[in-house]
Amino acid sequence: MIDPYGRNITYLRLSVTELCDLRCRYCMPAEGVCKKRHEDMLTEDEMVAAVKAAARLGITKIRVTGGEPLVKPNILSICRRVSHVQGIRETVLTTNALRLKELALPLKEAGVRRVNISLDTLDADKYAYITRRGRLEDALAGIGVALSAGFDKVKINAVLIGGFNDSEVPALAELTRVWPVDVRFIELMPMPGNESFGAEAYMPCSEVLKKLPDAVPEEGHDGVARLYRLPGALGNVGLISPLSSHFCAECNRIRLTADGHLKPCLHSAEEICIKGLDEEGVLDAMKKAIAMKPRQHGALSEKEKSLSARAMNRVGG
Repeated sequence: MIDPYGRNITYLRLSVTELCDLRCRYCMPAEGVCKKRHEDMLTEDEMVAAVKAAARLGITKIRVTGGEPLVKPNILSICRRVSHVQGIRETVLTTNALRLKELALPLKEAGVRRVNISLDTLDADKYAYITRRGRLEDALAGIGVALSAGFDKVKINAVLIGGFNDSEVPALAELTRVWPVDVRFIELMPMPGNESFGAEAYMPCSEVLKKLPDAVPEEGHDGVARLYRLPGALGNVGLISPLSSHFCAECNRIRLTADGHLKPCLHSAEEICIKGLDEEGVLDAMKKAIAMKPRQHGALSEKEKSLSARAMNRVGG
């Protein structure tokens, strides 16, 4: 389906839970989130019905997100059913990797073709700090299993935080020489709940290139990422810059939250509830959501916060 600004919307980010086994400082509060009543969240059947409606409108790619999707007890069933919806060509998933040791192969067998893994640092103490509870060794073990599971692609996402991991840019990029992975640096976004970050944290992706002088531009893009490659690397370095150089003109996605709200734009407060609707009702709501997509989001910076009414863990990333 084409939105009012000529963008072909082919991508749905499906959040299956607001819960997570980590408490990353830019994503959710230290105490976690208040668990909602089961009846207030989308059921598995409602998620699948939403994907079927999306496919009827031309959606071909589903990204399963959270929170942390792998804490969802029925995650394998959700992925299996979503990947088999007629018209869906690609089911992918974003995870912190902590549960991939047990679930990587079952996810692959359930139809997940690619995984994106969040990894902001290679320092064990800093990993424990930024996640408030995680162990780097568990994340690295999960990545190792994912690499052996046979996914079409494994990507590592690192949120770029000035004063925290900017000195690790070369080490993180070096992973593309060690493993057949893409490493993508994402500018920190000023979302609700991460007000504790100061101005220095919001550094542009251009700083990454200064730290990688031998990186060579690759032709084309990978979604919203501008691609570069280090000499002899097995994968690409990607730069995702929602603050310094937004990519709204190429945005081809809508989001569905775990409690059943369609978000036409990550950085907008506009939402449409689909909870309790049948497939035809969801279809109409999705048409409305796509018609509501703004031309672009507002300015984002340390002083200019996202207009989203939700913290990142409640949006689906």
